[in-house]
Amino acid sequence: MKIVTVVGARPQFIKCACLCRELRKVAAEVLVHTGQHYDDNMSDAFFRELEIPQPDYHLGIGSGLHGNQTGRMLQAIEEVLQKEKPDYVLVYGDTNSTLAGALAAAKLHVPVAHVEAGLRSFNKKMPEEINRVLTDHMADLLFCPTQTAVQNLEREGIREGVHLVGDVMIDAVFYYGQKAEAGSRVLERCGLKPKAYALATVHRAENTDDPDRFFSIFSALDQIAREGLPVLVPLHPRSRKQMESHHFDSANLQIVEPVSYLDMLQLEKKAKAILTDSGGVQKEACVFQVPCITLREETEWVETVEAGWNVLAGTHSENIVQTFRKIKNGFHLPEGYGAGAGNAAKKIIETLIQQFSLTR
Repeated sequence: MKIVTVVGARPQFIKCACLCRELRKVAAEVLVHTGQHYDDNMSDAFFRELEIPQPDYHLGIGSGLHGNQTGRMLQAIEEVLQKEKPDYVLVYGDTNSTLAGALAAAKLHVPVAHVEAGLRSFNKKMPEEINRVLTDHMADLLFCPTQTAVQNLEREGIREGVHLVGDVMIDAVFYYGQKAEAGSRVLERCGLKPKAYALATVHRAENTDDPDRFFSIFSALDQIAREGLPVLVPLHPRSRKQMESHHFDSANLQIVEPVSYLDMLQLEKKAKAILTDSGGVQKEACVFQVPCITLREETEWVETVEAGWNVLAGTHSENIVQTFRKIKNGFHLPEGYGAGAGNAAKKIIETLIQQFSLTR
């Protein structure tokens, strides 16, 4: 069995690390990196830290407008698939790399396997929502992390090839969380004490590219810091660009460069609270049982909200601050997030092998 895996962004590297480690024991894998995330902190460092094999193809696409970026990816991936002739193309999540990989494969009649299928925010203004919906409707094997994801697909008429396997990101948290606990010294480097700081991440285009939303969010973070709790912000390149272009005063915030995955896990685990617009960070906060404030009006990970560990605060500064104060002063904390037992990668590989054998 030969599989072409397409990745391009930081969350995909993490998911890929879990699957790749086991997949290469039973199949020939060709790893394609689109270059969607291309600087060292967002790309190369992850391959080194997570011990992911170097890509067989690095397409070097880089940034750009959605249509331009996706189109260039599509052309380059198509050339790889024509050369490699895989049995499956494996894609992850909801980025432009995901959509380009799935579309290139579908056009060439190569079966598509989608890891993290069925997620829906029901907000079509999000480019990620468009990517995940289109990818699911092209996929032959749909690996769902939750029962809600399965139900979302069923409502859209997708019932064939759907497999509930659990969340591969939970595999990563279990496996790499132990390494982070043993090896990360990020708290010492940042001068932080456990449960005595807030962690904030802002990266989604609808928040970073909209000046009103951006400054509303960062004004809230600034207010939280002025009320006495240090706020650490590993700053995404999009956020840095916005902050620099508008000369935003961030003196009250502890701004750092994007951190490694192991350091991020340790920062999440030891935080008093997390404020984020990241789906992955929402889940990790829930696993670590750290209260999370999501800087969006909706989430594709509704289970984290239902579990009680995640609160949707939107992007209005006052609402964010008020939500944080409630959490700081006492928050009902139930048992956590149930999306697998750390064996999603194993289930995915077993299904791929089984389906491959049925088609021979």
